Amino acid sequence: MTALNRVAEEIRACRYCCEQGLMSHAPRPILQVGAGAKIAIFSQAPGNIAHQKGKPFYDPSGVRLRAWMGLDEDTFYDVDTVAIAPMGFCFPGYDINGGDLPPLRPCAERWRARLMAALPNFELILLVGGYAQKWHLGARARK
Repeated sequence: MTALNRVAEEIRACRYCCEQGLMSHAPRPILQVGAGAKIAIFSQAPGNIAHQKGKPFYDPSGVRLRAWMGLDEDTFYDVDTVAIAPMGFCFPGYDINGGDLPPLRPCAERWRARLMAALPNFELILLVGGYAQKWHLGARARK
């Protein structure tokens, strides 16, 4: 088993946030990674529809993203073409106004460095959302 497969398997089995009482629903870590992927999408966290379906960007935002990228659904969901790794792997829940909560902080703290070390070199990286931009770009994201 490769390092990438090992860390992806561990992430999919993670229940930390639920065990710590940070989530009120069952965890369902979602990511799409493959050793051959040339495009990476680093995003915030899955939405509720993606959580229910177990597939990243499986909602209207995914339709818009695929159209913007010029990729059909089969190509977008091919692990040897596109890697998708959010900052928080589980749907974080809703705030009091019905909006998605931000990604849960312990997720990136526990997994990000290990996952990034195991991922292949990409030809294109898309940072979707402020949390992903801040983590990956650091101070450069604020300029």
